[in-house]
Amino acid sequence: MNICVYGSGSRKIDEKYTNEAYRLGQKMALKGHCLVFGGGDTGMMGACAKGVHDNGGKSIGIAPEWIGDFEPLCKECEKFIYVDSMDERKNKFVENSDAFIITPGGIGTLDEFFEIITLKKLKQHDKKIIVFNIDGFFNKMFEMIDEMAQKGFLYKQTEIYKIAESIDEIFEYLE
Repeated sequence: MNICVYGSGSRKIDEKYTNEAYRLGQKMALKGHCLVFGGGDTGMMGACAKGVHDNGGKSIGIAPEWIGDFEPLCKECEKFIYVDSMDERKNKFVENSDAFIITPGGIGTLDEFFEIITLKKLKQHDKKIIVFNIDGFFNKMFEMIDEMAQKGFLYKQTEIYKIAESIDEIFEYLE
């Protein structure tokens, strides 16, 4: 299975997050899954990719060439797809992935998460989406989504994605 992992590329992330991202990549490789990701070599993306590659797994990086001006790109990818824009990148994630895991990240990660759940809600795909809520990272976002639903701004979103507190929960849902 090709699993797309969204997450930050920041170099300032606490090790409790990047260590979990590494373990996620490790488990993906050991289970024979291919990582699809933004191609970055740092932060959550880089840690997950390192976990994959250190354990004999394969990955597909997807990024515009100019993103290398902001963060180093992973050189160990089995395949690297260069695109012209961030929109094209997100489309390639959908085309090349069977499931999505959202790990802690910033604005870019939230953009990817909200787009992928919106596309699922609009029946543009029916792929599994899992939010990896490491150490409660996304709790405030879930509170905001619940409040939006309570106030009638959206339908409850939990049917569209699953929340996992551990790597084991992720793979229980995927398999």
